[in-house]
Amino acid sequence: MKTCEHVTPSICSLPLVEPRKLAANIDRNRESLVRYIEKKWVNHTSLHFYFMQDQPQLKGAENQLQAVRDAFKDWKALGIGLDFIEVARASEAEFRIGFTPGSSWSYVGRDCIDLVPNPQEQTMNFGWDLTTPYGRDTALHEIGHALGFPHEHQNHKAGIVWDEDAVYASFAAYPNYWDRATTYHNIIRKISPQDATGSPWDKDSIMHYQFDAGLILSPTEFRNAPLVPAPGLSDMDIQEALKFYPNNSASQWPKLTPFLSHKLDIMPSEQLDFIIEPDISRTYNIQTFGSLDTVIVLFEDDDAEPIYLAGDDDSGTNYNAKIALRLINGRRYYLRLRLYSAGASGEGGIMLW
Repeated sequence: MKTCEHVTPSICSLPLVEPRKLAANIDRNRESLVRYIEKKWVNHTSLHFYFMQDQPQLKGAENQLQAVRDAFKDWKALGIGLDFIEVARASEAEFRIGFTPGSSWSYVGRDCIDLVPNPQEQTMNFGWDLTTPYGRDTALHEIGHALGFPHEHQNHKAGIVWDEDAVYASFAAYPNYWDRATTYHNIIRKISPQDATGSPWDKDSIMHYQFDAGLILSPTEFRNAPLVPAPGLSDMDIQEALKFYPNNSASQWPKLTPFLSHKLDIMPSEQLDFIIEPDISRTYNIQTFGSLDTVIVLFEDDDAEPIYLAGDDDSGTNYNAKIALRLINGRRYYLRLRLYSAGASGEGGIMLW
């Protein structure tokens, strides 16, 4: 995270999460693609946030709540295809936000629903004032995690070589007081070390920590000078957000017709959206075909916002994604499909029947 003037800050500490288990014999490039994409939401999802003001230890002042609302607005103002809606019940929220002093953190992307299903448990915390320049970047940073973006300084393309003893000593001291496992998880550890799809290192990313001089051996320009990213969302942050969450219109989406296969002609990380308008009320099957890693999610259009109905993620497994559900004549549904990777043939399809 970033600030205009360098000080030794308290910084984000991600929860320790075990990697999702994939097929034992999975190809390393396929695994890398899955890991790169697996925590992202399908585009055009309405995401809901809730402030846990009913729990005294998690309660925040109104100016702190407003700073978080403003940060959600800043992400939305990029023109991304996600919507952010504040709700009055924890059970309706994917993001449940508290303000316990000391540490700021968030679960990453879909971990918010996959790992924290209990509506009484928070998925995001802010531990210091969000009305300062550094605090505003903190809010943007934690929301970035909730959208599925990891720490940028752990990008395997960064090429950062750490003075590991100095890093461990620095983060064991004020103001973070981290043990070695926490420091390793949040700084030393590299994400997706295989040669996988991903953006180049962006030292100005909102997802990047700032670092004191003396912690980095390479790049040499930061040996004797602090690494302090520029404030706010970087150009590459915006590019990555729009890559995963483009704001394309429903008028561009094809219609899925029963018993007609639709060829999937997209690249890894890209998404297709389909419209389904049943002529008959009955149970329908929706399934992908081919050696593909995909996630498919079905929503119903109720004129206010799309309502989640069902989903399936076949990434890293040897089966195809499938949904079987009763659909009603006269209603409109949206199927969203994101591709992780394609098999040796590079071809696949999806069918409604």
